[in-house]
Amino acid sequence: MADNQSTIAERQLVVFDLNEEAYGVDIGAVREIIRMQEITRVPRAPQFIEGVINLRGKVIPVVDLRTRFSMPTAERTDEHRIVVVDVVGQDIGMVVDAVTEVSRVSEASIEPPSTVITTDDSDYLTGIVKTDEKLIILLDIAKVISADEAGRVAELADSVEAAA
Repeated sequence: MADNQSTIAERQLVVFDLNEEAYGVDIGAVREIIRMQEITRVPRAPQFIEGVINLRGKVIPVVDLRTRFSMPTAERTDEHRIVVVDVVGQDIGMVVDAVTEVSRVSEASIEPPSTVITTDDSDYLTGIVKTDEKLIILLDIAKVISADEAGRVAELADSVEAAA
């Protein structure tokens, strides 16, 4: 019984850097983490969609999180990664500055985001984890990209795949 309570009281996160801040997403939403590769631009894609990649024969749309969050662009380095996540059944890649760790955090260490930093369009922020070294901003991937946007992205990927 004690083991069961400890798993309920903990969350496992994939932690990544973006614009010198630490962000975390639930490991259950992450399919895989891959090195940067050539991203093919797609005409008339939403601004936050950088393009698509071919991942083992499957076309995956790629979101630039810096653009999505209105952050300044940065020169790509060897540290940049594409985190492939599941958004409403659709695999979508997210470009991040670096993946730093997979971390277990206790539910007790998660605080709700302050009303000072949240707005109507920031409901993707689910909490903030305080560790000894840093703060980790928790993201709800399903809200970073809405179901409607994921559907449009899926159509985009399908049209690229059909054209190939």
